[in-house]
Amino acid sequence: QKQLVESGGGLVQPGGSLRLSCAASGFTLDHYAIAWYRQVPGKEREGVSCVSSDPDSTYYADSVKGRFAISRDNAKNTVYLQMDSLKPEDTAVYYCGAEIATGFVCIISPQYDYTYWGQGTQVTVSS
Repeated sequence: QKQLVESGGGLVQPGGSLRLSCAASGFTLDHYAIAWYRQVPGKEREGVSCVSSDPDSTYYADSVKGRFAISRDNAKNTVYLQMDSLKPEDTAVYYCGAEIATGFVCIISPQYDYTYWGQGTQVTVSS
């Protein structure tokens, strides 16, 4: 069974850091594009970042550029989202999604539907 499992969420003060992990089981991520999305109740889902099968092909939402960094470790079958300089508006449930990569691009538009999704991990930024 193909699954994605997110971890690493929690409560952090403004200005702090967290690293989220997205681990795959039942398939290998080598040829998959991976994206991180987040959602706050009552708001539209927001694409945060994605990485194509080429680890140097990454994309970020304007709201997180310069603060978040996505990376992949194919040996560990895991994708990470390093989140620095966190703000209260980063509070959300964060989900990772995966699909077979098409070229060296990936998508973070709000309505895009990846093939596989994790269950989400809560990130709360508050003093």
